[in-house]
Amino acid sequence: MTALASRPGPAGTRILGLGSFQPETIVSNDDLAQTMDTSDQWIRERVGIVNRRFAKPDEKLVDMAIEAGAKAIADAGLSPTDIDAVLVATCTMPSMIPNAAAQVAHRLGVTSAPAFDLNAACAGFCYGLGTASDLVRAGSARYVLVIGAEKLTDWVDPTDRSTAIIFADGAGAAVVGPSEETGIGPVAWGSAGDLADMIQVADRNSFVFQEGQSVFRWATTQIAPIALRAVELAGIELSDVDVFVPHQANLRIIELIAKRLRAKGAREDLVIARDIVDSGNTSSASIPLALDHMRAAGEVKSGDVALLVGFGAGLSYAGQVVRLP
Repeated sequence: MTALASRPGPAGTRILGLGSFQPETIVSNDDLAQTMDTSDQWIRERVGIVNRRFAKPDEKLVDMAIEAGAKAIADAGLSPTDIDAVLVATCTMPSMIPNAAAQVAHRLGVTSAPAFDLNAACAGFCYGLGTASDLVRAGSARYVLVIGAEKLTDWVDPTDRSTAIIFADGAGAAVVGPSEETGIGPVAWGSAGDLADMIQVADRNSFVFQEGQSVFRWATTQIAPIALRAVELAGIELSDVDVFVPHQANLRIIELIAKRLRAKGAREDLVIARDIVDSGNTSSASIPLALDHMRAAGEVKSGDVALLVGFGAGLSYAGQVVRLP
């Protein structure tokens, strides 16, 4: 039998660069109180958000993805022609065809590269990071651009305070490439399709709907074990983790998951991402946005061990341990 050739890749991968983008328009809780029955105190107490960013009507998801992707490529010390594949995690494209990734690749100057979208909702970036790492290790690509981008305001009823106070717009990106040492641990991921109706868009004429209390209970009881599994797969102890960056869904959810991790051995000085306060919930963009903002603020440094966990509609979830660039 004739043997087929293969392209062995490197033993390890790592994040080489980060980038992010948010629209200029800042919407405060007081702003929302002008159009719906809510208040700054009510929003802070329930979800912990103070401000969020809304894109303008003519500001497209693809535009935001390009801005974040370009910054990540530059941060990695690469040029667009070095990128071998583009992956965009999103669940809010205005239409499914054409996909975002091919448009992003073309406009960035990434030529003839595979480009595809991935929809795992708020877990999308972690799914994309795991996929990119596997592509590099398998020899299918050397440098992969992973972008989480969402324009949730296209899909949210602005009069529905159960969703309009939470969701926002933005994009975050990372470049994944080869490494002599493992910088991206194995992904711990899965789904609970039996709970799919807890977060959904019923049809193309509907807005995002979620059963807020049910999602809260699921996230605060089921996500900490996923985080612990990611740490186990990475072959480290929970006490080795310097930074915890969960999906920025709700500040109360973040704090409760962190409390559970500390009860299992996480350090008291564990740095916890709280980008939700001023960015809102940006779904697949929230983790890379938080990482880039924390780095800019000096809250994290290169080489820190970070635990990432995404979770959301599907219901889908994923987590991995990474070393920060």
